[in-house]
Amino acid sequence: MSFCFLGGLRAAPAHIAYGKEAIFIATQELHHLLRQFRLEDDDAEMLTQRELTEGHINSTYFLEAKGASGTRRYILQKINTFVFENPAELMENIVRVTNFLRERIAAQKSSSQLTKAMQVYPTRGGKWFFVDEAGGCWRCYNFVENTYSLQAAGNNIAATQAARAFGDFQRLLDGFPIGQLHETIPNFHHTKKRYDALEEAIAANTAGRKAAVGPEIAFARARKNDASRLLELQAAGQLPLRVTHNDTKLNNVLFDCGTDEAVCVVDLDTVMPGLSLYDFGDSLRFLGNTAAEDERDLRKVRFSMPLFRAYTQGYLKTAAAALTPQEVRQLPFSVKLMTYECGMRFLTDYLNGDVYFRIRRPDDNLARCRTQFRLVEEIEAQLPAMEEFVEDFLKKP
Repeated sequence: MSFCFLGGLRAAPAHIAYGKEAIFIATQELHHLLRQFRLEDDDAEMLTQRELTEGHINSTYFLEAKGASGTRRYILQKINTFVFENPAELMENIVRVTNFLRERIAAQKSSSQLTKAMQVYPTRGGKWFFVDEAGGCWRCYNFVENTYSLQAAGNNIAATQAARAFGDFQRLLDGFPIGQLHETIPNFHHTKKRYDALEEAIAANTAGRKAAVGPEIAFARARKNDASRLLELQAAGQLPLRVTHNDTKLNNVLFDCGTDEAVCVVDLDTVMPGLSLYDFGDSLRFLGNTAAEDERDLRKVRFSMPLFRAYTQGYLKTAAAALTPQEVRQLPFSVKLMTYECGMRFLTDYLNGDVYFRIRRPDDNLARCRTQFRLVEEIEAQLPAMEEFVEDFLKKP
């Protein structure tokens, strides 16, 4: 099969730093790790390996190995257990969701936007991850052949394709037994608790920065009631709990090299129970912004209505059959909410002394907060038009 891949590749051995540790991985060690997994060929010998450097959480390698059935490609990852403290529950979620997706895709082959799903290889001992002598946790996936990823949409066509992929991800997982999923990061999108955490950071003023962010604090407080809106609808039984991806960025969609259609959703580390609106809102928070996340010139920050329309059309084309009318009606608000939540998280971290998000400059988190809050204002100004667009969809037969 042809090999198509877009992204950062660098030959190892490599030195990788993340969390509080640094590791050196030599070729022979990667070969040893690969052999701990039950692959198609027991005699597979590693030919080449490259470090994939786009990700920020896990250490990731692309490996080629040759066995009796030919040359195959794999993704080997060391799980960052500083972020994911329970790798057993993490991998149980991923295995259950990918197995369910593969079954649904096979059953709906002619009508599914997604045609591929990740496969997790078990270890020779029957586990879903291997623990090395130092306590590091490793997992192995198939490499999804003939695909590429994008870091930016470039045009509305790519955004629409990504929307259709995430919409189909939601549709295909409709009916998944939600009780089988673990909450790997508790309260990840519990916006009310994010607001409470901000108030705690304001009160503590750990880094002594409170006086410098009065306008940002006032902005967040003025929208306090927004933080509880979707949670209240869920508590009232108006929004169902679903399988959510929780990291619906464009680069977590793989596109077919021949057709440029989105065919696979990847990076399922944050898959857990949640609201479909979290995924939709976070996608457009990221894609709809016309400026960089840390843009200092707020005049450049705009929310793109053409992209909102294109993305929403693509998403509803595949997801609508699985969504309730209330979920559809809350789509525009979800974009505002996820943007507001993200801005609060940046502001909280700035007040706490930049202990969570990676920074290069001392005011990075403040700049990110201001960009998100400016984007909230942009969304608020266009919210009536966004809601009208969605209501027009609901009126269609």
